[in-house]
Amino acid sequence: MKTLMYGMRQLLRFAALEVRCCAFAVALVAGIAASSLLPALPVARYDLLLLYGIGLTVLAWRLGWDTGRDIAVIAGCHAIGLLFELVKVRMGSWSYPEDALTKFGGVPLYGGFLYAALGSYVCRAWRLFDLRLTGYRPRVTAVLAGAVYVNFFSHHWLPDARWVLAALLLAATAGTWVRFRVGADDLRMPLALSFVLIGFFLWIAENAATYVGAWSYPDQLDGWQPVSPAKFGAWALLITVTFVLTAHRARNLFPADPVRE
Repeated sequence: MKTLMYGMRQLLRFAALEVRCCAFAVALVAGIAASSLLPALPVARYDLLLLYGIGLTVLAWRLGWDTGRDIAVIAGCHAIGLLFELVKVRMGSWSYPEDALTKFGGVPLYGGFLYAALGSYVCRAWRLFDLRLTGYRPRVTAVLAGAVYVNFFSHHWLPDARWVLAALLLAATAGTWVRFRVGADDLRMPLALSFVLIGFFLWIAENAATYVGAWSYPDQLDGWQPVSPAKFGAWALLITVTFVLTAHRARNLFPADPVRE
């Protein structure tokens, strides 16, 4: 019974830490949902959401939830996300159907905050869970993450290499463990498994975000439909880009010995 109660307490601690890690993302999606309920205003909804995202970022920094270095990583994720959006929207993968002053190439500038929220999650998780990596191969993982990012563009013109890249990532992260703390317990899981789990929850979040009108896939323009399960795998791959950016910032946290090339 004591073991069961201790396990339950640890599970609650883990859940509480995850809630803190997701605070920016939850607040962003909640703001998007609330904005869809607003009456007609002289300011476009997407423009309001850009101001809201900036306000959230400043608030998180002032409250100490995100450090200056975290903000730099988050800004990088925002920029990378906007480039990703510009290409994918141009190719018709999804769309932002509403008008806005801060909309370029069919993409509102607030769209980058959806990727910034992911950067915020990884930065906070690194700190709150005291993440450490063993057996990490930074260069090869970074190269493969870059290839994943490029493939999301190039597959519109060239053969889709995502399954090849997934296999290479599995090989590159074999033997790589993420160590983390929950209370007094020091736990670990394979890095590849963490990508899969985060990808799954991002797919759940994407369903929620499209439901409240963050963006729309072509089959959602006449009414919301669940996001294809194939996006689960896409997110599991795309998280590697954010992870590599954050890992580069946190290299001083890695034990020197187990890091391999």
